[in-house]
Amino acid sequence: MPKLVTLLNGPNLNLLGLRQPEIYGRETLDDVADKVSDLAEELGLTVRALQSNHEGHLVDWIHEARGKSAAIIINPGAYSHTSIAILDALHAYEGVVIEVHISNIHKREAFRHQSYVSLRADGVIAGCGTEGYLLALRRIASLLKA
Repeated sequence: MPKLVTLLNGPNLNLLGLRQPEIYGRETLDDVADKVSDLAEELGLTVRALQSNHEGHLVDWIHEARGKSAAIIINPGAYSHTSIAILDALHAYEGVVIEVHISNIHKREAFRHQSYVSLRADGVIAGCGTEGYLLALRRIASLLKA
């Protein structure tokens, strides 16, 4: 049975492809989820892709992943810089956590340079566009084999 990876996307990522395409590109979130699912199948994994603009939904999904999901890929969006609740939920999760940012948050406004999620993440991928999600999945597959 393939191992489950939970893919979580935070606020405004539902607008991917429409919102600031010069920063985030033209791919939609559905395009990203399809690519991640296709790669997951090749790697012997399955993916549950979820998105919410609401912090509590993300916390609930992290809780649901406990004991069910081998790993979480999370792009918390702006909650990266504000959400201690998401950090606390991730601390209660036992599996692999990879944080993804489409843009390079370190080349942007100073308030984006700090991510609470990074304090728990086993890896952080930033500035690789939507390919960062695929890189995260490959890293997870590698860690789960080890």
